[in-house]
Amino acid sequence: MAIAGQYNFTLDQGSTWTLQLVYNDSNGNPVNLTGYTSEMQIRRKFDSDTPVLTLSTSNGGITIVPLTGTLNLIATDEQANIDPGFYVYDLELSIGGVRTRLIQGQVTVSGEVTR
Repeated sequence: MAIAGQYNFTLDQGSTWTLQLVYNDSNGNPVNLTGYTSEMQIRRKFDSDTPVLTLSTSNGGITIVPLTGTLNLIATDEQANIDPGFYVYDLELSIGGVRTRLIQGQVTVSGEVTR
């Protein structure tokens, strides 16, 4: 069983945020993601009841380019209007009822001055 990768990032409050990931196998070849869905949630703490941001293939926040193993994540400026601070997140892939955590880590939300 693979262990989720660790990736920490900063999200600028009130700005459009994008991230492109390519999922490769152990030989460096892109994983075919045909039929997969994906979801990412950001929460204040691991045990917080409500996410502050959810991106998914079903809500358009994540698009998958299957044959290249590419996941494109986007949060609009309105979605990224999150209180400054430190958060946690993970990104999961699903197919046929099987969920796999791909990456996880910490998110720093940098406060916006210009409004």
